[in-house]
This record gives sequence, structure tokens and C-alpha cells, in this order.
Amino acid sequence: QAQLVESGGGLVQAGGSLRLSCAASGRTFNTNTMGWFRQAPGKGREFVASISWFSTTYYADSVKGRFTVSRDNAKSTMYLQIDSLKPEDTAVYYCAEKIRDGNDNYVSAYGYWGQGTQVTVSS
Repeated sequence: QAQLVESGGGLVQAGGSLRLSCAASGRTFNTNTMGWFRQAPGKGREFVASISWFSTTYYADSVKGRFTVSRDNAKSTMYLQIDSLKPEDTAVYYCAEKIRDGNDNYVSAYGYWGQGTQVTVSS
């Protein structure tokens, strides 16, 4: 079954870094914008970053300057480099494909969600 698969999460100390990956399994990326979202315990899913086919990027204010999204279309893989991690970054991180009209930061505009990867930041 075609899906997106996240990896790279883990437990890290505050100030550390992680690189998350999102790979297409059973399919290749099409030309749609791809996005990263996160969901902390007891909270709703929130937008983190998006990247268009031509690598135009867009970030949530809370992660600007610390997170960097990129994609390798030939490998059908998207990445999220996370630096200067904070305890409030603790969440399950999801990738998804923008398949409906709407702003890039709208959860409802995305589909084909992956299963998520846990990022835990200790203080």
C-alpha cells in the first residue's frame, strides 16, 4: 500500500539536533507540496513546515531559524533538520502531502499521512 514513512525521531537533550526523514513507500513523490506537522500530548496537530516541488519553503513562526525542511525529489524523500531543540518541541512528527486547496499550514489540506515519529526533548 502506497504511503509515507517517517523516521529519525528519538530522545535528545535540549539544544541538540535531529534529522527526520519522510520517504514515499510504494509510490514516488508527485509535484505536490509536502508538509511536516506535529502533535504534542493532549494538543491538536499543528503545522511545522512545508516545501513545494521547487523547494519554496514556509515555516511556523515557532520553528523559524531552528528547523529546515528540504526534499530530494529523485529519492522521493523529504527531510526536516531540527536544531536547538527545546522541550516544547516534544511531539509526534508527521509528514503528509498537500492534496486539497488551502493554505499550506492547513491540516485539512493534507492527506496520505505517515504514521509519525516520536521526538522527545529532555531538559
